[in-house]
Amino acid sequence: MKIVPQAQTGSESNSDELWMEEALRCAQRALENGEVPVGAVVVHAGQIIARGWNRNISGFDPTAHAEMMALREAGAALRNHRLEDCELFVTIEPCAMCAGAMVHARIRRLVYGADDSKAGAVKSVMQVLNHPQLNHKVEIRSGVLAGRSAEVLQTFFRNRR
Repeated sequence: MKIVPQAQTGSESNSDELWMEEALRCAQRALENGEVPVGAVVVHAGQIIARGWNRNISGFDPTAHAEMMALREAGAALRNHRLEDCELFVTIEPCAMCAGAMVHARIRRLVYGADDSKAGAVKSVMQVLNHPQLNHKVEIRSGVLAGRSAEVLQTFFRNRR
């Protein structure tokens, strides 16, 4: 499994941080609506084509994770269920459901912030993305604005106690 650490060179690293900033703004929208603050954006050809934030509580929908919402919107924007030339930026390591959806969508690249030691399905708990028996491989970069992503989640859960 190829997971590229935070340190990268040049413009790709800068643009990754810019897209992650937008994902953090989406996480803020989730927080404002009483949801777990996770945000995601899908980028295609250098532009954001979809945004998502957790809506599973307010929508009474267990599948309404930030990544799922962004993938649905991206599919509609491109009028295609395959998102082969797209990158997904998300504030936390995706769960098994979301990672599976990325494989089915054929996402080219995943960039995420904080690891999720309880439900992460990229490397922390299990390896759904780039599993050796799957026929689609996703380029992965982790740790982009990880501190800020983790802080938003930690503050949310601390305030709920």
